Amino acid sequence: MKKHGLLPATEKANSRTKNIDRLTTSQVVKLINAEDRLVAPAVGKEYKQIAAAVDMIVERFKRNGRLFYVGAGTSGRLGVLDASECPPTFGVTPKLVQGIIAGGKRALVRAIEGAEDKTNDGVAAINKNKISAKDVVVGIAACGLTPFVRASLKEAMKKGAGTIFITCAPEFVKDITAQIIINPVVGPEVITGSTRMKAGTATKLVLNTLTTTVMIKMGKVYGNLMVDLKATNNKLRDRSVRIVSRLTGLSRTKAGNLLRQAKGKVKAAIVMRYRKVNLKQAENILNKYGESLRKAIGK
Repeated sequence: MKKHGLLPATEKANSRTKNIDRLTTSQVVKLINAEDRLVAPAVGKEYKQIAAAVDMIVERFKRNGRLFYVGAGTSGRLGVLDASECPPTFGVTPKLVQGIIAGGKRALVRAIEGAEDKTNDGVAAINKNKISAKDVVVGIAACGLTPFVRASLKEAMKKGAGTIFITCAPEFVKDITAQIIINPVVGPEVITGSTRMKAGTATKLVLNTLTTTVMIKMGKVYGNLMVDLKATNNKLRDRSVRIVSRLTGLSRTKAGNLLRQAKGKVKAAIVMRYRKVNLKQAENILNKYGESLRKAIGK
């Protein structure tokens, strides 16, 4: 794990928790919570880099590009999780945001020994997904050193893809070859080396911010409402009706009827109501305005 004589912050011992095994249950819980409170401010300090990453992704999406997260272990699982939540939340195709984890799908539920060290697998993953200059690849490695991730990013750069690296280890930022580096410094973990804790939380916050902001910029949100959601269960179907009712002023019953006419498409239903058009016309209007509901209805 050492490189150039340095040890990543994620592997250093936390002086504040060195006697954690001697504490009462309540004291342990309070101490973990105190450490967790350091995470959000650390992520907040990276707002310029996160904003730059968002702009890069939006620009590539507008060129029909895709976003790939690449990671191993906890980092890989977080990437796959964020990618999997984009289709139901924002109504995008599963191909738009994808997660690549060292060791493949099996690594999502159990550790695959040595998977993170296989650089050839990292290169192969980039080639298998036919990543090109239209795409963006986000490498995620809490310690900043994961060979699988570094090799993937290096190969992505050869293809001309946009590259972003997320790490909680400031010691190796200068060694990372990526166009944008997001480096929330959360310090040593409560349990030495357990990056599923603070580093994992920081990573989740960054990924949430990346995709949410990207989707806002892509017109997937009106106000703070997810107007492009896919109603794949009862909760989301109810939310769809509530959104249409709220934005059109219709009763729930009438909003539900309108949604059925719109084949469950929230934005189209709202355009149908405001512009007094049928579904096909509403979809054409949305297409004309780059899928922006605000522009399509002029409100």
